[in-house]
Amino acid sequence: MPFAFAPSPPPAAAIAGSATRFPVRRIFCIGRNYAEHAAEMGASVDRGNPVFFCKPADAIVVDGADVPYPQATKELHHEVEMVVALHSGGIDIAEADALTHVFGYAVGLDLTRRDLQAIAKAKGMPWDTAKAFDHSAPLSPIRPAAEIGHPRSAALTLAVNGQLRQQSDIAQMIFNVPEMLARLSRLFELKAGDLVFTGTPAGVGPLVRGDAVHAQLAGLTELRCRIA
Repeated sequence: MPFAFAPSPPPAAAIAGSATRFPVRRIFCIGRNYAEHAAEMGASVDRGNPVFFCKPADAIVVDGADVPYPQATKELHHEVEMVVALHSGGIDIAEADALTHVFGYAVGLDLTRRDLQAIAKAKGMPWDTAKAFDHSAPLSPIRPAAEIGHPRSAALTLAVNGQLRQQSDIAQMIFNVPEMLARLSRLFELKAGDLVFTGTPAGVGPLVRGDAVHAQLAGLTELRCRIA
């Protein structure tokens, strides 16, 4: 198929212990998935209506790379999250079948332009400019579920310049992974290559140029990056 110009290389994530890459199709995110974070943001939790939003696939930043401080903000905030990578998908996936579609797990950052998000919330506008900007999804190497299983409990932490900022356990998520995938598949057809950022615990806060960030899903994977 001829193209009008050369297409960009497809976005891809690293797979731990492998030279093979994971091709990224879409990035889905869930908000308000830890009660304490919802409270610190002044938001309520509605189990009937999870909050989903998206980031562009090319927002991925690989482990060890610099993250450029984004334009148009003075409040770049960190949000550490477990990330689920899919090798298959579908529509209206049953919770009982959801984990069969999971390729593996990673830890990532849902970087947020908090000042732009506050403006959008106040005006009842979409969050796209606050969430879906360039380089907004740093991601660790993915650990295949074939090696580590499907973790139900693991410490999720984030440190900035060696100081702990966020600490919780994925067992504290309001919507667990099967619930998330089932709910999401009612809104979108999930496919191989999709990533799902599963929400952040309390303790979100600002990042500035020069900050060294270390995110961990204990015993599974970790991410290091620097705000450039």
